[in-house]
Amino acid sequence: MVTNPDTNGHTEGSPKTVSGNPRGSTDPAVYNEHHQNFNEAPLPSTPEAWIQRAAQVAAVLSKDAVSREKENQTPFAEVSLLKSAGLTKLLGPIKYGGGGQSWDVAYRVIREIAKGDGSLGQLLGYHLLWSWTSAVVGTDEQNERTQRLVIENNYFVGGAVNPRDNDQKIVDGGDHIVFSGFKHFNTGGVVSDLTVLEGVYEDTDKHIFALAPTKQPAIQFLHNWDNVGLRLTESGSVKIENVSVPWTDALGWDPATKAPIESILTIPWATLLLPTIQLVFSNFYIGIALGALNFASDYTAKNTRFWPYTPRPVAKGTEEPYILQRYGSFFAHLRAAEALADVAGLKIAAIYNDRSQKRDITAAERGEVAEWVASVKVVATDTALRVTSGVFEVTGARATASKVGLDRFWRDVRTHTLHDPVAYKEQELGRYVLQGEVPEPTWYT
Repeated sequence: MVTNPDTNGHTEGSPKTVSGNPRGSTDPAVYNEHHQNFNEAPLPSTPEAWIQRAAQVAAVLSKDAVSREKENQTPFAEVSLLKSAGLTKLLGPIKYGGGGQSWDVAYRVIREIAKGDGSLGQLLGYHLLWSWTSAVVGTDEQNERTQRLVIENNYFVGGAVNPRDNDQKIVDGGDHIVFSGFKHFNTGGVVSDLTVLEGVYEDTDKHIFALAPTKQPAIQFLHNWDNVGLRLTESGSVKIENVSVPWTDALGWDPATKAPIESILTIPWATLLLPTIQLVFSNFYIGIALGALNFASDYTAKNTRFWPYTPRPVAKGTEEPYILQRYGSFFAHLRAAEALADVAGLKIAAIYNDRSQKRDITAAERGEVAEWVASVKVVATDTALRVTSGVFEVTGARATASKVGLDRFWRDVRTHTLHDPVAYKEQELGRYVLQGEVPEPTWYT
């Protein structure tokens, strides 16, 4: 495993330039003052203190978000800031140095970071999800070992788990398994210390999840992520060539029989990663939209001019009736989206807080929480797209200048809301309402 984390929380092997990456990387040293301040302070101990810590980080990230996004360098520096602030440890057990918080707090923290930088909100959300994988599909011993490894070393976790690519295969190597294949999308892998691998075991239809050190020759990043939005997420392709993992690290599998443990992997509990990550998506959509609203309102207050060619002109832009109406509508819809997301977050948290020991959630209970998550996905997608495009109507033509950077919010939301068609979430909810049908677990439900 990757070892030897330095005092700022980023590991050796976080270079200023990444091999094969023509764009270069940001230097963690640019945040040294913040690293020092966070390292000298204890981790927050209450949910509100964690939200405040996230707001501090978001404020730092927002200062140069526009220029940083244009440069599109690998965000080692920004991930190091998440680490030194302790946000990467948020869900970890307190006994290993983690924050001991539950998922409802994690969702709010993700949302807060996304206000400052949507890419970093996504990266943090994915890290929290992948570092939680062992709690869902691993044995108690595997989860305990994984949590200790991740939290004590303050590792950042990426994931080569794109279910639309089914060519990653796993073969038996004796006392280990060997992963080989290709994934078109691999969010955060380049900046990670550990990578969650997923593939299909030879001659079966059974999937295996396992964590492996990222910095090894067998994991080759193509550095081809150059999309219109979420440009700093390093969500490009990765080639996996004979990555060896001990059988004991195959989550939820018996290394003696080399078979899945039915009491772990054939129950509804094992499918909880899907609604958990879907709610991660919605929270950084909402966070990005809130960031757009904050950015736009500040711009309007400082720069937007009133419209003089009307029977009743006002004195300044912030008194324009149509501008007031639009901001009021944006604000109301975002408040509603946040409230719905918070309810769903509490439901996810309650399952993990109350049922982890026995993993006894039923298919109906799992389906019920999935529909709460689907409801948030529909509302968050519609609201975030509406707000991030609509803010131009209340800021004016000059706000379309590239140097302003207002467009980044819409580009971020538009990019990820194409992850899986929200129309199918609406149909799923329709079947739930009209036919009383809870969804069958899939890679996207």
